Amino acid sequence: MAVLGAGLLVSRVPAARTGQWLKPLLAFSGAYLFALTITHILPEALTLLPATPQRVGYWVLAGFFGQLLLEVLSQGIEHGHVHAPDATEKGRVPLLLVLALVIHSLLEGSILVRGAGSGKIGEHFYALVLGVALHHVPAAVALATLLRLRLGLFRRVLPWLLVFALASPAGLVFSNYIVLEQLLGSGIYAALLGFVAGTFLHVSTTILFETSPEHRLNWPKLAATLGGLLLALAVSNG
Repeated sequence: MAVLGAGLLVSRVPAARTGQWLKPLLAFSGAYLFALTITHILPEALTLLPATPQRVGYWVLAGFFGQLLLEVLSQGIEHGHVHAPDATEKGRVPLLLVLALVIHSLLEGSILVRGAGSGKIGEHFYALVLGVALHHVPAAVALATLLRLRLGLFRRVLPWLLVFALASPAGLVFSNYIVLEQLLGSGIYAALLGFVAGTFLHVSTTILFETSPEHRLNWPKLAATLGGLLLALAVSNG
């Protein structure tokens, strides 16, 4: 719903107006995602591997730098970047970009587990779902904008938005209904949490740094950042 709703907005709202609310939303979602990663995902991964916590650190590094490689293909669309297509790209779908975005989304959905061994992740399941959904809104706006520039008609954009929209739910279904016992009965889930925490740290810190590249005080962005942080802390203590 978050992805398709954001895509529909692109088809109805002028690009200039979209840009006005996109940066504060990016700041809000980046702060919320960063705080959830620090307060929920990383502590849970460490709890699952108490004897060898350094292994979680390795997976966090793998996720952080793995996301860096993914963004070579996705061109930073996860944090709202849109690169105008040249003449040779008109009418063509950027398949590698969509694939990178789908892989990123599948991984995000795969950690949304509710089970006896999922601990704080299951306890704060909907807070994490909200974090993923908020993070997908600016990505969906950027993807819909890029595809519309390339393909023209929104009805040609919609199927690709749908593919992106279904990626995280597919990861959630796979983890909860197909491999749940294997995930929670081994160190695989801790590794997965560490890896996704690394990707979240990369995306969220990039968002937060990019919303104030010249280090100037911008009150709307500052308010949005504090709002995302406070909401995540409220969820942590709820």
